[in-house]
Amino acid sequence: MIYTLTFNPSLDYVVSVNDFVQGKVNRTISENICPGGKGINVSIVLTNLGISNIALGFIAGFTGDEIERKLKENEYKTRFIRVRNGFSRINVKMKNHRIESEINGRGPQIEEKEIEQLLDILLELDKEDMLVISGSIPDTLNTSIYMEIMKKLKEKNVKIVVDATGELLVNTLLYNPFLIKPNHHEMEEIFGKKMDNEALLIKYGRKLQEMGAKNVLISRAEEGAVLICEDGKVLVCKAPDGKVVNSVGAGDSMVAGFIAGYIKTMDYEYALKMGIATGSASAFCENLAEKGEVERLLVKVGMVQILSM
Repeated sequence: MIYTLTFNPSLDYVVSVNDFVQGKVNRTISENICPGGKGINVSIVLTNLGISNIALGFIAGFTGDEIERKLKENEYKTRFIRVRNGFSRINVKMKNHRIESEINGRGPQIEEKEIEQLLDILLELDKEDMLVISGSIPDTLNTSIYMEIMKKLKEKNVKIVVDATGELLVNTLLYNPFLIKPNHHEMEEIFGKKMDNEALLIKYGRKLQEMGAKNVLISRAEEGAVLICEDGKVLVCKAPDGKVVNSVGAGDSMVAGFIAGYIKTMDYEYALKMGIATGSASAFCENLAEKGEVERLLVKVGMVQILSM
């Protein structure tokens, strides 16, 4: 079974405006409210691709109730822990024809006993399972929390995928995640260097491997992605052409597509192409990727280049 873990789920209030004017009343031309959070996005896309999974995480208050209701209404499987203090965040995503802007909430206060409830669930996993840990955490938690979870699961031999930023990601490398997925901006943040070409991304991706990651998937938006494999291969693949309509969730969709492709074939080249097709499918439409659109784009993904061993 695949499990996704989202510490800070959200209700995403996605609105479009013609032209935003600061200090004035702005009226929407479209709006939508949907469950959000990186792990939840992965769960939704995996389910859309026909891959069974369970979404784990913390919810609180009336917003948490609505997150769970909307997911169950659409038959997504969940096993959330209810938090006493605070409420699940509301994230505002505002788009017009030029730019996308976001205002993200903070999230509830998660207590130690609630963390213990999560650990009890995670300790049920075994080597046949995969755990996807992704997204931000409430600011009341320590940035070592993902690492602490992986330490607890070390003897279980669970395949763990981490999609996070900064210290949250770097701290996990000690426990050898199966896959990490930074984008090129997050690579720059980790190493404090501008990375405006493929060679630099590969160089520093290998450093992340040296630090403990088994596989490093670096997403590059319309440029596709680079995969540095545990067997030493470096795979590069371009994204298909298309108009970006909504970039929210595209990276999470890439993770879901990669996992779906890997589970199906155990082949990294196919997994990379599936990841790019699925990320593109989400980017090219208003909602998260559906299976039919992923299959349509998969045949348009460029050839995989093998750069080195």
